[in-house]
Amino acid sequence: MNRNPEVDEYLAKKAHPMHDEIERVREIILATHPEITETIKWSSPTFLYKGNMASYFMNAKKHVSLMFHKGALIKDDSGLLQGDGKEARVAKFADMQEIED
Repeated sequence: MNRNPEVDEYLAKKAHPMHDEIERVREIILATHPEITETIKWSSPTFLYKGNMASYFMNAKKHVSLMFHKGALIKDDSGLLQGDGKEARVAKFADMQEIED
């Protein structure tokens, strides 16, 4: 897994109320493909795969919010991705059960 120590440090300092849930989403994403990496970009943890893939919206406090930069291109039969903008889509998780589902 391509964990970046800069992201570890950022998340530790942020002390987000949904820290455990953010970490679980992070684990799932990094485990999906060995070429997915992460960095801090736009003052937020960002996943990279052939460019910018997804970034957390860290100001959300009651759910985990993950914006997929080119989410409109993702075929989403599950309905997980929200939004109708030209490019971006957002996945929101209220708790650990939603993440695991």
